[in-house]
Amino acid sequence: MSFHRQLLVLQTVVMLIIVLGAGATAAWVQERVIRDAYVDRMIGVAQSVAQLPVIREALDHDEPSLAVQPIAEVVREASDVTYVVVTDADGIRFSHPNTALIGERVSTEPDAIVTGEMFVGTQTGTLGESWRVKVPIIADDGTVIGQVSVGTLESQLRSDFVETLWWLLAAIGIAAVFGVVLNAWLARYLRKRIFDLEPAEIKEMLDLREATLHGIAEGIVVTDEDDAITLANDAALRLLDVQDEADLVGELLGQTLDIDVGVQEQQVALVGERILLVRSHEVDVRGTRVGHAIILVDHTELDGALRELHGVQTANDSLRAQQHEFANTLHTIQGLIELGESESARKVIESAGAGGALGDLTGQAGIRDPEVAAMLLGKRARAKELGIRFEIADGAHLPDDVGEDPVARPTILGNLIDNAFEAVGVGGTVIVSLAADDERVSMAVEDSGPGIEENMRDRIFELRVTGKSHDAGKPHGLARGFGLALVKRLVTRAGGWVSVGDSTLGGAAFRVTMPATDKGEG
Repeated sequence: MSFHRQLLVLQTVVMLIIVLGAGATAAWVQERVIRDAYVDRMIGVAQSVAQLPVIREALDHDEPSLAVQPIAEVVREASDVTYVVVTDADGIRFSHPNTALIGERVSTEPDAIVTGEMFVGTQTGTLGESWRVKVPIIADDGTVIGQVSVGTLESQLRSDFVETLWWLLAAIGIAAVFGVVLNAWLARYLRKRIFDLEPAEIKEMLDLREATLHGIAEGIVVTDEDDAITLANDAALRLLDVQDEADLVGELLGQTLDIDVGVQEQQVALVGERILLVRSHEVDVRGTRVGHAIILVDHTELDGALRELHGVQTANDSLRAQQHEFANTLHTIQGLIELGESESARKVIESAGAGGALGDLTGQAGIRDPEVAAMLLGKRARAKELGIRFEIADGAHLPDDVGEDPVARPTILGNLIDNAFEAVGVGGTVIVSLAADDERVSMAVEDSGPGIEENMRDRIFELRVTGKSHDAGKPHGLARGFGLALVKRLVTRAGGWVSVGDSTLGGAAFRVTMPATDKGEG
């Protein structure tokens, strides 16, 4: 049986139980009302007859029935009861609908005479089973001199009850019909609300959802039609750096991820120090949009690999440039020797030095951090290829105590230098200044480019904010508007700060100040 039919049957059964239970209760109450109404009427009739002076006086005559019978019959017909029987203290009848029974003793115990109190109950007499009231007739001196018995046949009570029961049954029937119709509508409405899915299908979908959500490495965040987060899998919690799913559920997606949920193309988001590739998909069920499914892929490791590859490439470019430089030097020396200019050849050899470019950075410039030195070496080779003048400021100094994160400084400085290269273009100048003491490390990158407008300086470190219009010199795969945002977060994490201002070269000057060792939260 389908869920729709099960729901209809169950609701109908429940409704019928309630309606029939209410109907039975109403019928019982109606029967009690009819019976109580007859009791009130019979008590009033019996007490009225028992208190009539003519009835009391008639009991002392030789033929009491001559006076009592006419009065009893008039009262019986007027009050619509089955009988009004008046007896003396011995239970001898002086009135009865069947005149043949007058003068005989009553067929049931004269309870009112025996007890001196009113009796109400069902007994079977000469006319059949009846609902009756017996009231004692009390003389002026307080003695019981007889009783008045007023009754209505049980068959009459049942007849009156059946007459009212038809109306009750009709009302129950109408209520049942309306209930079935409403139940059918409700079952159909609920089925539409669950998109015509059967319970087995819902269970299968839930099982599949749980297996899918918790079995894949990509993060999945699901929102409702108002873009409020409804669920997130384990990978999403890890990527968003959230411990418990309950901390996410109910939050608006925009408060967690800085993306446009309506954009179908791949987007990039920066969460902490993670670079995430984000793709949003609308979720439709039976043609109705119910929300969005957001897929998160950790791009941090790939981005790091691309940066390392870019570093290797620049190092390779640097070695190739040095190879050309050494080859040119050797050719010069060879030519001088062939010309017999041995003294000139000796001077060329002395001017070439022994350490090459790397030795110049680490020895003469005082840059003891090998990661930064290698990065600067690659950047200098890259600058030669781009036709950019790249200089390390005089007195540059950087210790080799880099703290717990050896990647932070070269990543920060490398991003700033790449931005400067893109800003200046061919023939431009970029100068790097480095300084350090026991407390802090200062780094500055100045360029001769167009600079940063005043209204952009507060926003340039925000995610996806960039003033660049081309990708020249940018390693493939690295997203726009993320370099400076990453720099800001790395510097802040280390407990430092970064700012941008005007350069003496006419362009922008980015200045970074960090503790000598990592003192941030880590």
